[in-house]
Amino acid sequence: MNFKNIFSILSAFIMLAVLAGCDGEKELIIIDGNLPIKTSTLYMVGDATPNGWSIDAPTALNPTDEDPLVFTWEGPLNAGEMKLCLAKGSWDNPFIRPLNAGQIIGKEGLTDETFKMHAGDPDDKWKVSEAGVYNLRFDLRNWTMSAAFVRDQDAPVIEPIVTDELYIVGTFSDWNFLPMEKKSDFIFVYEGEIAAGEIKVCTISGSWDAPFIRPESNGVKIDKNGVESDAFVHSVSPDNKWVVAESGIYRLTFDLENWTIAAEYIGEFKPAARLFMIGEATDGGWSWDAATVIEAAAGNDNLFVWEGELGRGTFKASEVKDFGAPFYRPSTPNCEVSDKGVASHEMVFTESPDDQWLVTVAGKYRLTFNTADMTFDAEFLDNAPELLPSLYMIGEATAGGWSLDDATEIATDTENLYVWEGVLKEGTMKACVTKDFSAPFYRPASANCEISENGVADHTMVFTTDPDDQWKIVKAGKYRLTFNMADMTFNAEYLESATIVAPLYMIGDATAGGWSLDDATELTPVDGVDGEYTWTGTLRLGAMKACTKKDFSAPFYRPSAADVEISENGVAAPDMVYTADPDDKWKVVKEGKYQITLNIKAMTIKAKYLD
Repeated sequence: MNFKNIFSILSAFIMLAVLAGCDGEKELIIIDGNLPIKTSTLYMVGDATPNGWSIDAPTALNPTDEDPLVFTWEGPLNAGEMKLCLAKGSWDNPFIRPLNAGQIIGKEGLTDETFKMHAGDPDDKWKVSEAGVYNLRFDLRNWTMSAAFVRDQDAPVIEPIVTDELYIVGTFSDWNFLPMEKKSDFIFVYEGEIAAGEIKVCTISGSWDAPFIRPESNGVKIDKNGVESDAFVHSVSPDNKWVVAESGIYRLTFDLENWTIAAEYIGEFKPAARLFMIGEATDGGWSWDAATVIEAAAGNDNLFVWEGELGRGTFKASEVKDFGAPFYRPSTPNCEVSDKGVASHEMVFTESPDDQWLVTVAGKYRLTFNTADMTFDAEFLDNAPELLPSLYMIGEATAGGWSLDDATEIATDTENLYVWEGVLKEGTMKACVTKDFSAPFYRPASANCEISENGVADHTMVFTTDPDDQWKIVKAGKYRLTFNMADMTFNAEYLESATIVAPLYMIGDATAGGWSLDDATELTPVDGVDGEYTWTGTLRLGAMKACTKKDFSAPFYRPSAADVEISENGVAAPDMVYTADPDDKWKVVKEGKYQITLNIKAMTIKAKYLD
């Protein structure tokens, strides 16, 4: 046997030994690229999609039979923007986005384009350039998407819009809903002063998720010559609006049977000049609805003088309620306003950079904005007792749920220490000082930190935007909560058990609040009857269902079959179910005053016609 053969045999033995030594060990797998995005649901949201920007009811894509991580959808898309998410109900979740902001979805189509997924900024979105019926395909295993143009959209089906109320909303009304006058079954008229700006019309007051009456294309002009195009559509999206080019007194006539609008210019009208001041230094904070309004001085539309209390913090001012519009602001960041006045009188009117005045001493001030020579003055009038900011607690464990408007307020007389006593339900919660879901929250240092009769599992507290960790109450009852911002600790002391009566709400176009969860109709618990709620009032023609959580993705109380009728004869079937789908609802076929009684223990509903 020669040396070469001996070497081959030895090599073979060495290889066998190595393989034997590796037997039973885990195989080393090297993954190149992104891991598959594992989810059973995928949604798209945006003004290009059928449900617009509603994060509570986004448009769902469907997993394919061949691969559950490949989702498809075919249907109408409007010209506009869109992005995708794995879950509904929160803007804080990660979104699927194009690699390049504004990537076009159009008639040319896209094939196996790579996408990305992240939360927060940059808020990149796809842009649908032409309305039409599209076929979309998202491969979450390989992080690619395709879009194919199928055909033009069908012409809208014009059916008479039946309603007793119609509201106009727009720039001139500070986006408040103003009622229109009903002239006949389908004719509504608004006559009055309309400042230059945008307008649209709705059958439900206060709901931004409901369909709106709007022009077929965005920016259709209304001026002294009337309206450019008399046709309108009734849709959730895209968010097209009419543009009033000239301020004046107008008579607008809406024909809900033929879907047309007529505009008649009646006379001149010059809106009063005014500024809107917002910021944490103001009473209204960053809310446009609570913005401080400063009217122009008599006879001088360029001079704005205001007196009032300012807290510590920043502020700026605008001519319109729009965060994308230019603002009056200092020429340098954090220009100080204090008992010594303002550090610099120079003022600019720009969209960016986002410089603001900074109030370092709380108190009463006289502010003067001169938009002619672009100067700003602040005169300190007197000290005011500084009000420490309140803390707001939200979550399904709290009385107000996830509504910032109904958040549980915790006031304090001691800086950095907030103490609250009250009843908590089972569920999660977090706290904030600014009523803004995009702002940082006080939360536990880890997800689902439990609160029970034994207190809180971990006292460590953080103040962050994400991850969206929350405290989890696993034992309902009365508690004393202590938030200590100085050492960032949180304590929960269980005081006693408490009977928790969950709220019950009705929503639907048959109710006064329509499909708005914020305006949902609340039923009253019946004393002494476990699980029974009642309500008396007027129901309109339309559908309705009930819920205990203001969340469209949560289960609802509903009939066991679609369109169970409620009429002067009562309810057609008394049995009730509690499910997320199918989306069955009760159907009110006789308008009038009713007494509605729901029993969520017996799962029954009663309807007594009172008119």
